[in-house]
Amino acid sequence: MDGNNEAKQLILTDTHTHIYYHQGTEVLAQQMQRCLANGVSRLFLPNVEVESIPQVINTTKEYPENCFAMLGLHPCSVKENYLDELATIREAIKEHKIYAIGEIGIDLYWDKSTLAIQQDAFGQQIEWAKELGLPISIHCREAFDEVFEVLDSHNDERLFGVFHCFTGDLQQANRAIELGFKLGIGGVVTFKKAGLDQVLKNVALEHIILETDAPYLAPVPYRGKENESSYLLHVAEKVADIYERPLAEIAEITTQNSKDLFSI
Repeated sequence: MDGNNEAKQLILTDTHTHIYYHQGTEVLAQQMQRCLANGVSRLFLPNVEVESIPQVINTTKEYPENCFAMLGLHPCSVKENYLDELATIREAIKEHKIYAIGEIGIDLYWDKSTLAIQQDAFGQQIEWAKELGLPISIHCREAFDEVFEVLDSHNDERLFGVFHCFTGDLQQANRAIELGFKLGIGGVVTFKKAGLDQVLKNVALEHIILETDAPYLAPVPYRGKENESSYLLHVAEKVADIYERPLAEIAEITTQNSKDLFSI
């Protein structure tokens, strides 16, 4: 289907992509062209640390109709100087229009020794989002219990967002939904042994948004290669198969879900 008229007529939303890594290069223009050819016309860009803020902002300025910024401190970027990083990001949020705080959360895959400061950074940024009326985009890797613990301690009617790159089980999915979160579904759903398809069969489509997490986690048939936002079409096709709904309907519903989440 890549690039044909049916794909171009879709309105797909990539709710989590690092396409801005290519900012300032011809690669960005080429990838954006392929996005539009595949119906991917709305892209949400989370930064990961202070250094990536200009890349995010410059990409949104270059493609103001298509690219929308989020800002936050990624848990893998939470180091000894994290309070300084948080202060810098907080100032940047005052200067730029953003649509979410992210990506933030807890990652215990790479470094368990920083759990305490990851929890503190996560909690502080949740409070930012609540003050600003914004959703949060959660990075959760091998840390569901720890993430839920922080969310429970900050939970009120102002807390909402998305579990980015959701790969949990049905119990974790239901708990996230009960807390007011969408599930960000990406390339992992196309992996045969992931089991995510079985989880989604028990989750209403109203709770789902689509993402790529490009350049990571490319879907089948590109698994193992660099991911890009235009490949969101393959994620949408797999989700259409799971829900036994037309692709156009999946695109429409998940994009509307993203509009509800990000208020745009």
